[in-house]
Amino acid sequence: MTFAKTERAALCDLFDEAGPDAPTLCEGWSTHDLAAHLWIRETDPLGAPGMLAKPLAGLTERRMAETKQRWEYGELVDRLRHGPARFSVFALPGVDDAANTTEFFIHHEDVRRAGAVPQPHRELDADVEEWMWRRLKLLGRAFFRRAPLGVVLERAGSVGDDGEPETIRASTGATIVTVVGVPSELMLFANGRTAAAEVKLVGEPAAIDLLNSTDLSV
Repeated sequence: MTFAKTERAALCDLFDEAGPDAPTLCEGWSTHDLAAHLWIRETDPLGAPGMLAKPLAGLTERRMAETKQRWEYGELVDRLRHGPARFSVFALPGVDDAANTTEFFIHHEDVRRAGAVPQPHRELDADVEEWMWRRLKLLGRAFFRRAPLGVVLERAGSVGDDGEPETIRASTGATIVTVVGVPSELMLFANGRTAAAEVKLVGEPAAIDLLNSTDLSV
């Protein structure tokens, strides 16, 4: 199985264990809300556009509420566990890995790290971390497009051809904050989970505070 598929299965198992009212790192969302979000993203072409276009966000919220009413929580989780419907673009060959590897990882951590006793960082396979690093190289500037200062991502424990750690310049600016961590934790930080990601921030205190206060969620 691919990492996207194993993360889907693990998240659905955690959904079952946590129940519908458990907190998540998605502000204002319970596990039931998050399950509905994931279902709509893959299966509801009317509701999904609001996830990308803020003027349509109200429609997505209505579709989420309708989804929660249509199926009780356990059935919704089972439907999510079995993957997208045949007519969904997510069912096309290759789309699941490209679109869901980070999606299900991030939302899995949204449940794992929420609540009074968050679960710790997981040790992921080297090929998964490498995939995350390549993704950060590709999308780093998009992730940090709102950053009002320079941001450098540094891969913890790495050594490049020049003997220095591998880095990605994700945002330019006269003031720079370096975010140090393994790729999966950098990915969480880049997707707005700044308080939950296990990373080290290097820079002037005021710059670090500014970066931490920036909404990086996408």
